[in-house]
Amino acid sequence: MLLGLGPEGPVAGRRVAITGMGVVSCCGIGADALWEGLNGPAPDGERRVPGFDPTVWFGPKEVRHVDRFAQFAVAVADMAWEDAGAPDVDPGRAGVVLGTGVGGFETLQNQTLLYGEKGARRVSPRLVPMMMANAGAAEISIRRGWHGPSETIATACAAGTHSIAAAARLVASGRCDVAIGGGSEAAMTEVGMAAFANMTALSTSGVSRPFDARRDGFVMTEGAAALVLEDWDHAVARGARILGELAGAGSSADAHHITAPAPGGGGAAACMRLALEDAGITPAGVGHINAHGTSTPLNDQAESEAIVAVFGSPGPPVTSTKGITGHGLGAAGAIEAVAAVLSIDRELIPPTAGYEEPDPAIAIDVVAGSARSWVPAPVVSNSFGFGGHNGSLVIAPA
Repeated sequence: MLLGLGPEGPVAGRRVAITGMGVVSCCGIGADALWEGLNGPAPDGERRVPGFDPTVWFGPKEVRHVDRFAQFAVAVADMAWEDAGAPDVDPGRAGVVLGTGVGGFETLQNQTLLYGEKGARRVSPRLVPMMMANAGAAEISIRRGWHGPSETIATACAAGTHSIAAAARLVASGRCDVAIGGGSEAAMTEVGMAAFANMTALSTSGVSRPFDARRDGFVMTEGAAALVLEDWDHAVARGARILGELAGAGSSADAHHITAPAPGGGGAAACMRLALEDAGITPAGVGHINAHGTSTPLNDQAESEAIVAVFGSPGPPVTSTKGITGHGLGAAGAIEAVAAVLSIDRELIPPTAGYEEPDPAIAIDVVAGSARSWVPAPVVSNSFGFGGHNGSLVIAPA
């Protein structure tokens, strides 16, 4: 049972089934490509989405008027909907919550350069609808003809996780029978990459090494993912294939620093405890943690301390899929939620690529080298964003 803190306080919610998923990542298009990538070698060079053809989802003229992040959003929403069996739904009881860190950054950069080169009159009148952060959610709801809530969450690197939680609460509260939750990001522009590099957030070695003693920053990626979240009884009644249950979610703020996590991981620990309470389970009931694990010195240390505070040492087996995917900012939590569902479905925990030299200050059980077999149990999936935003999901086997 998912318990939500709505505008009127705690509410006992309906069970929320996960019935579909879609993903585009540097591993390729679709869930199978993501899974294969997570269990293979880390890619060389930039982690961009290979082979993405937006004209599969957009006409040749239309595609020029939609930023890449919104193209990704539409693609994963359509994939997830088809994966769910494209159910018939009441348009007034279907909703969308999509997260992003920076929205249409590619469009903003290109139009700013155009302004500098050719003046104000050459700036596209489509700049605003292409760059606005809510364009992804808007495109999905417009295409589906859904009149339920269509909302956007922009909590930096926690946005994908928070959006899935918010979409689940639309279902749990009874407002929607079905909702799509996810995140999308396409910020690998020249300005975007320079900004992250100049703030020393990126790895100077170009290698993502979550929790490893040699970690020196994250590796940027782009991509998107979405889950179809459905009232459990609604899903059962239509004979849906239920992939898992969105059993709980937590959210908290570090209230510490605009980019650095709180030392000791107090905010992250509080967030995980809230998610477990929401799901009605104890720390002993968790079988796996999909960590935020960015490969930055401060994040990985704080998150490991938070895990120990909640679960003890070494605690449940931990993986960071960012060793393969890199860090997708507002899309990261959504991609990792799909990875958590796949871990349950395939009965394997993928390894943390790049983890070779243990850090003696990190006392958790990092899965490394090869995938680890397990008996599926509830998974905690963490995301922590600039600004001190913390989000955790509890995804349970169906």
